[in-house]
Amino acid sequence: MNNDLLNILSNSNKDIDNQKLMDYLSGKLPDSEKHEVETWMNENDFVNEAVEGLQRFDGKKDLQQYVDQLNKELNQYIEKKRTRRDRKKLKEYPWMYVTAFLLLLLVIIGYIIIHKLMNK
Repeated sequence: MNNDLLNILSNSNKDIDNQKLMDYLSGKLPDSEKHEVETWMNENDFVNEAVEGLQRFDGKKDLQQYVDQLNKELNQYIEKKRTRRDRKKLKEYPWMYVTAFLLLLLVIIGYIIIHKLMNK
């Protein structure tokens, strides 16, 4: 199978090999391994739905285009989310440092004023 097809399933499971799942979809597995994949699908509803959806594709060209499109959109979404998260980090941290510095400065000034008032 093409490595791009496995890319979409890269983090999908830890119980079964992704290559075995792709071989199941293409009908290349022996009966004993088919049974293993079907048992795993019965235990996991999400995987069962995903495999059923992938089985509905008639042509391998359509499947390849769909997987490529999903990977592209997923990478764009992840990059957009990462960029947004990084922008938030840059906005939040300087204010936290300024706030902590101002609070510390106020405490020191308050201590000095109280100390001078008590010594008079």
